[in-house]
Amino acid sequence: MTISIDVTYLREQLKALLAIASPTGYTDEIVHYCSRELERLGLHPELTRRGAIRAIRQGSRRRGARAMVTHLDTLGAQVKFIKDNGRLELVPIGHWSARFAEGARVTIFSGKGSFRGTILPLKASGHTFNDEVDTLPVGWRYVELRIDAVTNSRDDTLALGIDIGDTVAIDPTPEFMDNGFINSRHLDDKAGVAIALAAIEALERTGATTPVDTHWLFTIAEEVGVGASSVITADVASMLTIDNGTTAPGQNSSEFGVTIAMADQSGPFDYHLTKKLVDLCRSEQIAFQKDVFRYYRSDSASAIEAGHDVRTSLVTFGVDASHGYERIHTDALVSVAKLVGAFAVSPVEIKRDLRAISGVEGFTHQPTEQADQPAPGPAAQTVVSHTVRD
Repeated sequence: MTISIDVTYLREQLKALLAIASPTGYTDEIVHYCSRELERLGLHPELTRRGAIRAIRQGSRRRGARAMVTHLDTLGAQVKFIKDNGRLELVPIGHWSARFAEGARVTIFSGKGSFRGTILPLKASGHTFNDEVDTLPVGWRYVELRIDAVTNSRDDTLALGIDIGDTVAIDPTPEFMDNGFINSRHLDDKAGVAIALAAIEALERTGATTPVDTHWLFTIAEEVGVGASSVITADVASMLTIDNGTTAPGQNSSEFGVTIAMADQSGPFDYHLTKKLVDLCRSEQIAFQKDVFRYYRSDSASAIEAGHDVRTSLVTFGVDASHGYERIHTDALVSVAKLVGAFAVSPVEIKRDLRAISGVEGFTHQPTEQADQPAPGPAAQTVVSHTVRD
């Protein structure tokens, strides 16, 4: 069954998600938004204590369920220290370079309300520092947050209600272009959330049936390595993570089609689940490529490290300049959403996965036989004969 994705819905959801600040640790409002949208689509979200979301779409059976996981949290920063000049020293939330923080407009969430500001290098004025502006090192020690309020001292800033530990959200500054490109911060992983919602919308709109329950999971701490550690139930046998791929020199990811991750820094993804995704791309005529990520981990890693015995895989939409000034193309978002929908309705092939523990009967095999090779052509035969004569 081919799943038809509503492209307008997908893009509008991405716009709405980007408009809600959600750095790790400050995700309550986006959890509310996502929960409301899931309810509007006909699902019944359940929340963990801290706000990770599980919404189960019922299938033909409960055991051996499939999970589709994305994360609602984004990169951000936190107040590390209030300086004598009233400005703020920062530490990052998640792993990203201060190179991409310089010049960012931000919101500071304090106990007395929010404030606006700008992250600047310590030497920000060319009229004052001349060439030193260009020679200042890159790093979080070399930037500071200028608050858009009257403050010239540490005491002034404290009096505003701003304090150490306050969360700083980075403006996404999205731009949706007519040619399909989308530029914004935090496409990781709000584009993945929009993909999941678009796949759900398509399944509900078409009344699609699935062979097993589908657990739609939205985590809130992936950027700090926690992710899907505690939101998975024992019914889940396989998990598909939807996240960004890294289009950069030395990588095979693309801003078009689906990029299927074969491995990341935590190791290879499940052989059989990954092969199934490749086969679905081919049968559904979804453009795809494979890639291996060296400096990357996702919700899949946190699930396995937490002790969940599930098959895991990762499908990605290619992002140029990930964790920086990110860019994607709508084509990749739609392609991934089609694959997610196709996976949801596809038959369960490994029947043994319906049980958490069982005997060896029905356990999978991986190919080990020698591959067939074409017979050598005339040119190759000539070379062989010449070698023999010598």
